[in-house]
Amino acid sequence: MPEASPRGTYLVIAETLRSEIQQAEQGGDDTLPSEADLMVSHGVSRNTIRRALKVLEADGIVESVPGIGWRPARGGDRRSLAERMTDVIAEDSLSVGDAYPSEAKLCERFGASRTAVRRVLAQMEGNGLLTTVHGKGRTVRALPTPTTRP
Repeated sequence: MPEASPRGTYLVIAETLRSEIQQAEQGGDDTLPSEADLMVSHGVSRNTIRRALKVLEADGIVESVPGIGWRPARGGDRRSLAERMTDVIAEDSLSVGDAYPSEAKLCERFGASRTAVRRVLAQMEGNGLLTTVHGKGRTVRALPTPTTRP
């Protein structure tokens, strides 16, 4: 990568990997290069590659498999973690003021890391969907606006 991206090098790499994974899925390929190979091909540090992979993990595109490395995520639900966590409000019939599930329950429900769940929770709070009450957890502050998905 010849020059720094104003958007963040790891985000540019994440988008590149996302499109490569989508092309590979059409061809039937089910593997990702090792972190070391990705470092060489993109000319960046391991930390930059890991940040890019974490972005894709939070979006449900890749998953970490102990002893194997990273691979495209399997399963039927291809929505991002943010979409799935936002949909919890409707799926669980939550109203404004109701308690939102705990981090631990969300991690278990979606098979995601606590870091990824916390990142999405912070996004949801920033978007005004949730609020945190000290000592009581998170509650629904507003209902999400319905969106159409392709």
